[in-house]
Amino acid sequence: MNDNDSAVSRRSFLKSAGSATVVATAASSVSGCLGGSGGGGSTLRYGRSSHSDTLDPQNTTSGEVAKVTNQIYDGLIDFQPGEATITESLATDWSMDGEEVTLELREDAQFDDGTDFTADDFVATYRRFVDEEYEYYFEDASAYGPFTLGNWIDSVSADGDYTLNVTLTQPYAPFLRNLAMFAAVVLPQDGIEGDLDFNSDANGTGPFQLEELDDSNGRILLTPNDNYWGDGPNVDELLFIERGQNSTRTQALVEGELEIIDNLAPTNIDSVEEEDGVAIESGQGINIGYMSFNMSRVEAFRDARVRQAISHAIDTESIVNEVYSGIAEQADQPCPPALFGHNDDLSPYAYDPEEAQSLLDETEYSDGFSFELTTFQNARGYNPAPLPTAETIRTNLEEIGIDVTIDERQFSDYLTYTSEGKHDASLAGWYTDNADPDNFYYVLLHPQVESPDGQDWVDWGTDGFNTSNRSAWANQEYMDLVEEAQRTADEDERASIYAEAAQIAHDEAPWVYIDYADEIRGVHNRVSNYTVSAIGGPHLHLVDVE
Repeated sequence: MNDNDSAVSRRSFLKSAGSATVVATAASSVSGCLGGSGGGGSTLRYGRSSHSDTLDPQNTTSGEVAKVTNQIYDGLIDFQPGEATITESLATDWSMDGEEVTLELREDAQFDDGTDFTADDFVATYRRFVDEEYEYYFEDASAYGPFTLGNWIDSVSADGDYTLNVTLTQPYAPFLRNLAMFAAVVLPQDGIEGDLDFNSDANGTGPFQLEELDDSNGRILLTPNDNYWGDGPNVDELLFIERGQNSTRTQALVEGELEIIDNLAPTNIDSVEEEDGVAIESGQGINIGYMSFNMSRVEAFRDARVRQAISHAIDTESIVNEVYSGIAEQADQPCPPALFGHNDDLSPYAYDPEEAQSLLDETEYSDGFSFELTTFQNARGYNPAPLPTAETIRTNLEEIGIDVTIDERQFSDYLTYTSEGKHDASLAGWYTDNADPDNFYYVLLHPQVESPDGQDWVDWGTDGFNTSNRSAWANQEYMDLVEEAQRTADEDERASIYAEAAQIAHDEAPWVYIDYADEIRGVHNRVSNYTVSAIGGPHLHLVDVE
């Protein structure tokens, strides 16, 4: 992670901002910064709640990073804007037969420095992410490495410059979709094997290139990649701006200082809807918001009856309808209803303090206990009001004698803290990476290590443990089903297997299932051709700004 307090640039800042300096820009209005009103060109300003803590797609699990890196880098495969359908990108054709995958690659793609893209770039990208024998292996790679590529690929080889041959470790149904994940984008081989610092610099084949990284002010300026092989970009500058407070971000949109904003709280949605010149655009989400029980850390959470009791004690219906103002629906299982792996026969845990107390009375915790609930401060799509959610949970659990202390953190700090397993419980959430049920069932609740005999949880320090499983849950029956679904090609058969897995996850309650949220954006009327996407993107190279 780059903690440089000054702006970092590979190109002249003056080229984009005239005689302005970074310091002067920080003090100016948004509309006047980084070329926003100068030079006659169009600038798309995207307001968000958190800054990217890195520009390295292999060094993060954060969607905030992906919003930026998806503009700079391409994957072999992409998603259609606003859809869950995969489409060509750096690969123009592909076939998968059992464990053998062949991809034909685009011959007209270049990185922004003018270097031609070839199959060797993907081979180096893959090896950097997961191959410990590779001289340039990235030791600090994120948890995405194993479940995106490493667990599934036995070998990758280039057949000439524009053909890739991949042999899988087993038949794996979601593999092509994994290639469309933000963490699987293609990095340049010469950058990997050279001195390019991917945390603070970038060189991709995507529509935009990095112009300015200003960590101290939470701003990232991108400009068009003149070597881009596809359509667009349609703007001269793309500026990502951090505005941590929901109200500040919303007001900037209303006043015309931002063109698009995300992660809106319910009250901010109302504010946008009341104003002229701006609008709310939405779409069905493919996400989940939940509270994880860290069984590795809190002994009480290892008893399923305690987890079930807490699930009954928390009024998720009230959270969804009152705290979230109805922009979400109650959750009842890991997989959201937009995907085929959702079990329609399940229902949310009913709010029932008496049943909760009855379940607790069956355990040694009938008189209650205490734990710390870690949450992020800024709104997320799957949790637009994190502190009110945490306070509702604290109030609800007081009714059954459980004392909750709220630990509120900035998002980047929250991610680090919970990835290290330091939380007792945490408010968490997930946007799909590949629109496949495996991305929820396996990625979030399979430990990716053996289940210890006689228990359904693992120690956080277990070698190879999947830290995206924030509950450290390890139910062997569930794990077996999820692994079987991965090896099954027929979608109807997979759906049946996932229905069984969903039932176990519902009954065993490794999470408190809170919500499935809509995708909500605030958009200024200067913007056209913008599509709200629940997966991939945002496809900002297609956007026009008047």
